[in-house]
Amino acid sequence: MAPVKRKKLPRSFYNRPSLEVAREIIGKYIVYQSPAGKLTARIVEVEAYIGENDPACHAAGGMTGRNEVMFGQPGFVYIYLIYGMYHCLNFVTEKEVFPAALLLRAAEPVEGFEIMKRNSPLKNERNILSGPGLFCRSFGLTREQSGLDLTGKSICLEERNDKRFEIGISTRIGINNGQELPWRFFDKTSKSLSRKK
Repeated sequence: MAPVKRKKLPRSFYNRPSLEVAREIIGKYIVYQSPAGKLTARIVEVEAYIGENDPACHAAGGMTGRNEVMFGQPGFVYIYLIYGMYHCLNFVTEKEVFPAALLLRAAEPVEGFEIMKRNSPLKNERNILSGPGLFCRSFGLTREQSGLDLTGKSICLEERNDKRFEIGISTRIGINNGQELPWRFFDKTSKSLSRKK
């Protein structure tokens, strides 16, 4: 078996059109040095939220204290809380001042599964990261980690010598505005998607 090659993604990876990054981020690995230990997962589903003209984007109403990370440099983590109970992880994309981000909807556990199980109400490896809120809960990510640098030491994305797979595209899920935009990208072969569509 060939050794796994790991390459941390540079800021230039994120500093591109969001839909381009969204397609290429599928199959990449998120690595988080959590207080409890190292956690790794393979990204299998994301959604793009792009600019102030996107009615579903958090930046649609302009800059606020909550979303200011989106207006900063690309390659940073943006985490927000919804319904007062679920945290959602996003990767900031595009040039500085233009607000855009990719919501991580689902991933497959790779390393640190026992830690994930302690954090999560779910215990099944296949679906423990199958949803934005489930992912953050399993990884122990909250608003406290919003603003972390994806090119830093505590959290990053890696490219590895993975097998090829087919990428699916659909409209976004669970939103009231901007439903018609085909900005959800996913690995068609994965059994850990948040929803089949």
